[in-house]
Amino acid sequence: MKKLLAALIFFTRLPLGRIVSVPAECFKHVVPYWPMTGWLTGGVLAVTFWLLAQVLPVQVAWIGAVIARLLITGCLHEDGLADFCDGFGGGVTRERTLAIMKDSHIGTYGVVGLIAYFLLWSQMSVLPVATLCAVAFCADVYSKWCASHIINLLPYARKEEESKARVTYSRMTVAECVGGALGGILPLPFLLPSGLGWACLCPPVVFLLLCGWMKQRIGGYTGDCCGAVFLLCELSFYIGIMFMVWN
Repeated sequence: MKKLLAALIFFTRLPLGRIVSVPAECFKHVVPYWPMTGWLTGGVLAVTFWLLAQVLPVQVAWIGAVIARLLITGCLHEDGLADFCDGFGGGVTRERTLAIMKDSHIGTYGVVGLIAYFLLWSQMSVLPVATLCAVAFCADVYSKWCASHIINLLPYARKEEESKARVTYSRMTVAECVGGALGGILPLPFLLPSGLGWACLCPPVVFLLLCGWMKQRIGGYTGDCCGAVFLLCELSFYIGIMFMVWN
């Protein structure tokens, strides 16, 4: 339970840290519980969209839902995506790439990356409201489950004391792998509309490609890489959905 609380404290802006005390060691084990936080963030996204769509145009409702998720996560993953784009776009050597990602200032690659990401994400508003609610929830939890395995495949690219969060994640135990799978996969057969299940193939493919690129460029992953991998896996899920809907 404390590890789940640590994950909620780390991945959201809920003020749980002011209410409960969680041992520092628990924050080394937050990644396996990332899909479970998706039940909250994906739920906020889906429910907010459904409520706003009752009174606002669908496109506006979707923007409002996206903003709601940004607020509850504190733009944690989007910050990682921007730093990832800056580092991998502007860095040539391993050392330079890591230095750029650690810089708190956003660069051209980061700005362009975020604009492209949100422009693509905004296209989902063409789906029927009920369908998009289900897809939004499933995309969040499933993509977080896919992205969480980055700590199993790659080593941390920095020293622990150089980490922005001052913590490095421990690899998952068998029990954590099983729990993460249940959290990330369980909603799919119940919520994902019939015929759209093929979209589930997109995030693992994107995940493996990104992991290969990160291993080649920096020899591992960073916290920024985790956020970027999640968002890009999620975006690939949405693109897969759109491809099947249009065809």
